[in-house]
Amino acid sequence: MISPNFVAPNNAAASSRVLTLIAVVVVIVGLYFGRQVLIPLALAVVLAFLLTPVVGWLEHLRFGRVPAVGMVLFLSFALAGSVGWVVTGQLMSVVDDFPGYRSNIENKIESLHVPHGSGLKDASNTLAELSNELSAASQLAMDKRNPKTSNGRPVAVQMEQPPTNVPQYLRAMVGPLTGVFETSAMVIVFTLFMLIRREDLRNRVIWLAGQGQLTVVTQALDDGSRRLSRYLLLQFMMNAIYGLVFGSGLYWIGVPHALLWGVLGGLLRFVPYVGTLIGAAFPMVLALAVFPGWNQVGLIFGLYVVLELVIANVIEPWLYGAHTGISSLAILVAAVFWAILWGPVGLILSTPLTVCLILMGRYVPQLSFFEVLLGDQAVLPVEAHFYQRLLALDQDEARDIADAYLKDETIANFYDAVLVPALALAEQDRHRNSLEAETASFISESARDLIEELDERFFDERVSSYRSDSNSADSNKTASTGMRVVCIPAGDEADELVAIMLTQLLRHRGWDARSLPIGPRAKILDQAAVDSPQVALVSALPPAALGQARSLCKRLRQRYPELKIILGLWSFEGVTSAQDRIGPGVADGVATSLQQAVEFLSQTNEWPDASNQTQTQDAPNREIIPAGT
Repeated sequence: MISPNFVAPNNAAASSRVLTLIAVVVVIVGLYFGRQVLIPLALAVVLAFLLTPVVGWLEHLRFGRVPAVGMVLFLSFALAGSVGWVVTGQLMSVVDDFPGYRSNIENKIESLHVPHGSGLKDASNTLAELSNELSAASQLAMDKRNPKTSNGRPVAVQMEQPPTNVPQYLRAMVGPLTGVFETSAMVIVFTLFMLIRREDLRNRVIWLAGQGQLTVVTQALDDGSRRLSRYLLLQFMMNAIYGLVFGSGLYWIGVPHALLWGVLGGLLRFVPYVGTLIGAAFPMVLALAVFPGWNQVGLIFGLYVVLELVIANVIEPWLYGAHTGISSLAILVAAVFWAILWGPVGLILSTPLTVCLILMGRYVPQLSFFEVLLGDQAVLPVEAHFYQRLLALDQDEARDIADAYLKDETIANFYDAVLVPALALAEQDRHRNSLEAETASFISESARDLIEELDERFFDERVSSYRSDSNSADSNKTASTGMRVVCIPAGDEADELVAIMLTQLLRHRGWDARSLPIGPRAKILDQAAVDSPQVALVSALPPAALGQARSLCKRLRQRYPELKIILGLWSFEGVTSAQDRIGPGVADGVATSLQQAVEFLSQTNEWPDASNQTQTQDAPNREIIPAGT
């Protein structure tokens, strides 16, 4: 009888996903409406992660916590204020000087004019005339709808009195900056508190989120703080160096106000993708206005390209890796998302905040979709990716996956880690009736073609390295025995394919091995005796081959009592559990991978006789367990 409190697993999982989605929507709404407080808090968190290593270094020099924090904050904000003051002054100078560049700008525009009489010029004039006609028609329609505006009467205006005293002047000047001052003050207070009480905050977060899961929360906090602090500090250093080099290059080229453009380029580099381009566009526009020719513009563009290529492709990967753990598309989407929520500040904070989301997804199961959607790690294992491309009937990309894997791995590793698991996935789908016959045939034929191609293309190059990885004494002993092995499929075509793989591995290890095709059981038993083999290896791929393999092993034992038998249960979890499934006396040993079977065959002379199964003993450090142990 089912308990009334019973909840089906699928319903529970669906309810959990719905609750998670609702929670995400509520959080996004809260982020938007609470931005007045959350933006300073987020800035303070980022600053705390950035300045914590410096505070810790001062504490190691025997400074107290409060003096170290005060010194770091004072120097940081003093430096930021000084640079901001100088940059603002230079920006005002640019605005004041720009009218003087009017003649040069007009000459540049005139030099870009299209010659008269050309088709492009005629098209441009036509568009201009059409635009004027549309504007006139729009104005006429507006006058008809609102005749009061077209009878020549003056439009009423509202007069405002200019400031007449000092408080009014101060209010007019400070009013637009009030929000900036308030945000800055909140950031300073939050940062000061976080730096001084960082251990207390950490313990409170652990206690709040880690009751019953202290290990997970501790790992998440340690990983997050370490990665964020290192990433932010190195990014700040790299952007400062970029701004310094860029500004120095502009000064050498002769661009006015090089300090302004250097600082602006370093700051805009915090904005993903478009920041550096915008930072280089401003001095290029100024160079167009200041200089009569185009040489300076080309030099600025060349300087920008060289710096980006060197820093983005050489220095940054060397300093903190080729990536931040975020996929390229996720960086772009996150930049747009946070910019919509929090404006320019969200654009600057998009990468650190996204790193935090990925860490949450890594350690909180309900938020694992963040790591899947935003992270740059491969979501599909290589065997699942290979099988998925075969399911899509994309043999070319499946071959590309195989070639990429074989650049660093041996054929044996590819068979065990990719091809055999992919065939196991296909067998599972086929026995669930979720795989069409045509698709199953395509997968089998593609796997067969790949096995034959690998045998021709790679084995001759990989044999020496494969032998050097194995025990030389065992290899010499195996080659000298001249023992013959027959690989027998237990059931269907997938078992036959794995038997072919094993036959290839054995042949290139010096064994006299052959594989049998699938067919009637009586015919297979007759063919097994051809060439009088000493070892028979039964190839069985779960889930449905276990019963067939057990039956085949028993019939082989009855018909050929002296034949040593190995049962290969490929991709089966655990050798011991596989031995328990088949029972005692069925086979002399069980292997769950091709390389295990090869290593086990190299020790056949140490096996006990099949007729004396009770005296078998397990060899030390052996992965293959002989039957009856």
